[in-house]
Amino acid sequence: MDAIFLAVAFAFGFIAQQFRLPPLVGFLISGFVLQAFGQTGGDTLDVLADLGVTLMLFSIGVKLRVRTLARPEIWAGTSIQTIAVILFFTPILLLLGAFAGEAMGMDWKSALLISFALSFSSTVFAVKALEESGDMGSIHGRMAIGMLIMQDILAVLFLTFSTGKIPSIWAIALLAAFLLGRKWIGALISRSGHGEMVTLCGLFLALFLGAEGFESVGLKADLGALFVGILVGTHSRAKELSKSLIGLTDLLLVGFFLRIGLEGSLSWQGVLPALLFILILPFKSAVFFGLLTRFHLRARTSWMAGFTLSTYSEFGLIVIALAVGKGWLPPEWLVTMAVALSLSIIIMAPLNRRAELLYDPISDPLKKFETDGQHPDDSTIKLDGERIAIFGMGRVGLAAYKNLQNRYPGKVIGFDRDPTSVLKHEQSGRNVLLADATDSDFWEKICLKDKIDLVVLAMPKHGANVHAAETLKRHEFEGVVAATGKFDDDVKELRELGLDTAFNLYNEAGAGFADHVCSVFTQQRPDLAHKWSSSADERLT
Repeated sequence: MDAIFLAVAFAFGFIAQQFRLPPLVGFLISGFVLQAFGQTGGDTLDVLADLGVTLMLFSIGVKLRVRTLARPEIWAGTSIQTIAVILFFTPILLLLGAFAGEAMGMDWKSALLISFALSFSSTVFAVKALEESGDMGSIHGRMAIGMLIMQDILAVLFLTFSTGKIPSIWAIALLAAFLLGRKWIGALISRSGHGEMVTLCGLFLALFLGAEGFESVGLKADLGALFVGILVGTHSRAKELSKSLIGLTDLLLVGFFLRIGLEGSLSWQGVLPALLFILILPFKSAVFFGLLTRFHLRARTSWMAGFTLSTYSEFGLIVIALAVGKGWLPPEWLVTMAVALSLSIIIMAPLNRRAELLYDPISDPLKKFETDGQHPDDSTIKLDGERIAIFGMGRVGLAAYKNLQNRYPGKVIGFDRDPTSVLKHEQSGRNVLLADATDSDFWEKICLKDKIDLVVLAMPKHGANVHAAETLKRHEFEGVVAATGKFDDDVKELRELGLDTAFNLYNEAGAGFADHVCSVFTQQRPDLAHKWSSSADERLT
């Protein structure tokens, strides 16, 4: 990537961040700015962008559980949504083609193809938005990611068959080898140590075994990275493996957003249809909302998932690029799709941050769309006299739970977003339920009906703690709120939200370790401990 690309991307990403917008908005704009000055992406940018998407899909696979895709709301919901969008957009495109004449190159086959491309949502945007808000582990985050994976699978199948590349007979052998060799892949991860070796191990699994392996047998490289990610997702060190790739993946994805803006020369012929697609973008949100509520998800969950998925997609752009390359569509449609994708992300990025605020005033009318029955992961919470709530039952939350439970027996309850984690705690006899601290419906019930006196926000993602703190403030929670942060900036931001206390995990860990060392030293060498303590007292006096 040329140095000027990095400079422009940093400048616009920095400006976007100052306005509390995701940096990716700045990266998109920088691509358009560079294109306006005659810059082109080139092969290097293409390689970097493709690597970023491949590593992102590997990371998604690591976090994904196959049983999620088997749920009706995922596979059936995605299929129905795709059909609904195609049926909605096809007549509009045919009507548009009738007015524009031959310039649009529109017939019913072209209309179906473009509608199919418009049915996808941006995986890159959704993942980045969920990570920044800390909502990746929330119920709406899991629903959105599951539906995105199903969309990506549909896109990969289309690309595979439309290119005429039939998978090799060796594809079955490769899949069997991966499944049978899962134990050895796990051993490789375990013996890779830490630091740069675990990062290299992740790159080896994603890019060589997954991407290159699938490519060699006629399958899509991205699908290979996703498959291997799912394969290693249950390993005990899968989270460490995924975390080791985050920084590199984020950097490479900058190239992806730059490439979107550099895709083609802007013209009114390409831009005007894109503006029309933006005007009817709310239809996609409505479809997702309506479908998810039909599958017994609450209105709030359906609303939040719908907002996350209300963009056009990079896979849609790839589908259009393939169609243009084969002469099925005029080149202007590539510009149209790039502009539609870019504008949808630019518009939805700030709205996605305010999705909860937009939901609260209209929550009562939206709840009328809920259906009878409760989704097992999205049911309402009933407390049984607990007065202390801990959100995030990882290492920090668990330590707080044990300490507070010893002091106030029967008054403590833990909440976590991860169903697997909740199950483990329940099996260990702990009072832990599945819930989301950023859920406004949850706090409306807690604040109005139950009485929680102390809330501890110990979720691993800073964005999740901030989101939860903002939700508590918005619902005028009157109890005591404590939160954790990993950096001084995190602690400062939490305190500025009006929390009663927020502390730096690393500082507190160091202080706690020092207290433990002093206690052990006093037990082992009481003579020296007393002597040094006396000397210190004498100096003070």
